[in-house]
Amino acid sequence: MSVKYSVVERANPRKLADPKKFYAQAQGCGEMDFDSMCEDVSNRCTATKADISASISGALITIQQSLRKGEVVRFGEFGSFQVGIRSSGAETQKEFSVGLIKGARITFRPGKLLTNMLKTLDYSQVAKLPVKVAAAPKTGA
Repeated sequence: MSVKYSVVERANPRKLADPKKFYAQAQGCGEMDFDSMCEDVSNRCTATKADISASISGALITIQQSLRKGEVVRFGEFGSFQVGIRSSGAETQKEFSVGLIKGARITFRPGKLLTNMLKTLDYSQVAKLPVKVAAAPKTGA
């Protein structure tokens, strides 16, 4: 198996006057949903699909609770999760207020398991996938 990519032309956002260059862009080829993942994992061990589903669901709830408390969640060789904050700046520390916080995001840092996987990827070029266009809204007559 290999990671599929297409070649796309892009401008340098820092130097818009420069000529565009061509870059690789990963192309998704399917997806793995939660139910399929639980089935696949259950086929690799002695736990049932229901056991796997309950375990993963429980882990997600625990991760969510830990992140709400501001904890870094270290998930072994898989990686770690942490809440990051987006905010506007203030001229001085005293002028900073919670109102300058624009939102939060979850930062994931892959661990050895995923980092090592990235080192062994194979790549194969495919045609650029078409952009899906939303259907125009119907107007009543």
